[in-house]
Amino acid sequence: MTDLRIRAATPGDLDSVLAFWKTAAEGTSISDDRDGVARLVARDPEALILAEREGELVGTVIAGFDGWRCHLYRLAVHPQRRRLGIGSALLAAAEERFTRLGGRRGDAMVLERNATAHHAWRAAGYTPEEQWRRWVKPLTA
Repeated sequence: MTDLRIRAATPGDLDSVLAFWKTAAEGTSISDDRDGVARLVARDPEALILAEREGELVGTVIAGFDGWRCHLYRLAVHPQRRRLGIGSALLAAAEERFTRLGGRRGDAMVLERNATAHHAWRAAGYTPEEQWRRWVKPLTA
């Protein structure tokens, strides 16, 4: 896929990313709003990675690094563009970022009910760790 462009998101991409997630991402997040994504891009300008083909947004991944652990979120590929290597290209960019920053292991947030994603993550070399469970507490009312 030589015409695929991988780049970091900019503040000008926020609206298109949010619209894209409504089409391509499975589920929603409490942070799926303009302010939440703007804070991400402002705090860590390389964390939100985009894939574009012929000027069209076709994929995203958030590659967050807190100085200790590498976290992957929002790996999403446009439904009509799946199985073309876009997800693999995004993960390769994320993993390169993590390696450059000194990260040693990536972990991904994957919905339990999203069987399609399970296949994609396994194909990329990721495996579930059954002994761990995510615990959450919303911080806003």
